[in-house]
Amino acid sequence: QVQLVESGGDSVQAGGSLRLSCEASGLEFSNYCMTWNRQAPGKEREGVAAIETDGTTNYDNSVKGRFTISRDNTKNTLYLQMNSLKPEDTGMYFCAAEAGACGAGTDYYGQGTQVTVSS
Repeated sequence: QVQLVESGGDSVQAGGSLRLSCEASGLEFSNYCMTWNRQAPGKEREGVAAIETDGTTNYDNSVKGRFTISRDNTKNTLYLQMNSLKPEDTGMYFCAAEAGACGAGTDYYGQGTQVTVSS
């Protein structure tokens, strides 16, 4: 049974930082593209960042230069370092796993962790 468990969400003021974690189990973590996605109230879920199996990263323009995605295959854990947070970063953050290369389609989602940024 595949499980993706996010943690690290919190309420912070604008300009602050958070580090999200996603612990994976039940899958060959190193063989999966891993992504972070977020959903703001009343909006559709959107991709924020992705990391390929070879460590190549990609970011949505809205977070470039502020967020950093990384993975530790020895710990089966995905991270998202979020700096210079803005109120528009508020939302539920989900990690997701895609078998093989990014863009093939999400196979698994976690339950999410809430990030709230106040001005």
